[in-house]
Amino acid sequence: MTGSPRPRPPASAPPPIRAVFFDIGETLINEGEIYGRWADWFGVPRHTFLAKLGAVLATGGTHMDVLEYFRPGFDLAEEERRRAEAGVPNGFGPDDLYPDARACLSGLRDQGLYVGIAGNQPVEAAAHMAEIALDADVVGISDVWGVSKPSPEFFERCAQLADVLPDRVLYVGDRIDNDVRPALEFEMRAAFLRRGPWGHIQRDDAALRDCLFVLDDLVDLPKLVAEYNAR
Repeated sequence: MTGSPRPRPPASAPPPIRAVFFDIGETLINEGEIYGRWADWFGVPRHTFLAKLGAVLATGGTHMDVLEYFRPGFDLAEEERRRAEAGVPNGFGPDDLYPDARACLSGLRDQGLYVGIAGNQPVEAAAHMAEIALDADVVGISDVWGVSKPSPEFFERCAQLADVLPDRVLYVGDRIDNDVRPALEFEMRAAFLRRGPWGHIQRDDAALRDCLFVLDDLVDLPKLVAEYNAR
């Protein structure tokens, strides 16, 4: 005689988010003026520079390829030295902060979450971030850490700093190649932010389906995380 089927145990709920890390460029910082100043330095109309940037990114190139295109033999250290001598600033400052960034970070901190900032940036970016003074537990700069995205060691450093398992970390970024895919491969959660050149050019529907959130801005992220953790 066949017995009654045993009831299935309820599916375990996914673990809550305990830490949120943010990329820097085009996630928290608007890099439009940075690229604009490079265009001015090269004597190229800004719209021409940005059009070339989009075309290069669409074929898998990088912003360094664009700088090389407009200045063959481009040497970043030498150009930055020349710009400094000419009094032409490089890097970013408080005016380049996206208007939704500060409230988003503070809203997550108000929930008791560990909030980190970690991106691929030169050493000088540490001072720029300190000047902006965002409400975060840690600011990680790749050239200071000695490891950069998409290396899994970069994401491991984030989880270690937050002192939580990777699946308790949400990484927020605008690039599928440097942010979304490597975060997911490290078993973190990922939020894709569709803004900036990479955010509008790169496509990977499969990767986006695995994202916890796909965002057009950071305004609603604190609410989305709170609702997710309350499930």
